[in-house]
Amino acid sequence: MIVDDDTILLNSIVSFLTLEGFIIYSANNVYDSLVYLKCNKPDLIITDIMMQQLDGYDFLNILNDNHDLYDIPIILLTAKGFTSDRIKGYDLGCNGYLTKPFSSDELLAMINNIFSNLILLKGNNKENIKFSISNSYMNRLKSLTYREETILNFVIKGFTNKEIASHLNLSISNVEKYVSRLLSKTKTRNRTELVNFILNSN
Repeated sequence: MIVDDDTILLNSIVSFLTLEGFIIYSANNVYDSLVYLKCNKPDLIITDIMMQQLDGYDFLNILNDNHDLYDIPIILLTAKGFTSDRIKGYDLGCNGYLTKPFSSDELLAMINNIFSNLILLKGNNKENIKFSISNSYMNRLKSLTYREETILNFVIKGFTNKEIASHLNLSISNVEKYVSRLLSKTKTRNRTELVNFILNSN
């Protein structure tokens, strides 16, 4: 799914990705996107940030609050290149951030990287641990963003911060920040307690 109120750019991205073999649904505002999402779940959402009424950040907040949609990977597009804007996007759980103007090849590379990471999470050469959270633990985990859940899965599998950073194309310092947030949100003191907390919730 692609959401952008710039019709020219929207049509350009749709045409390019269609030629690359993707099936695309497009919309020029968040409201139309939400109507589509009531009955459909795309593999990826590419959305502009600066839009009328509801912007890209509003869109991410809505997705994060929806149990059926919170785990959809998100790429943010924006004409704003400030570090604070990127941090806000990542804090809300976006998987990638492109500043306009950007090349189609860069967008395609980011998409392929996201899908590769999803495949990695579903079937890794290390043991793929699946877990479900019981109701008694939900309040301590319901605020996790998609990115935090991704980091959590790697932590449970025994990956180091350096390994996680390499797999997700993040800096080690960013991974450390995400792990710190996980410890804070789960009220655990270290990675061992964090893993035990999750495994004991089965």
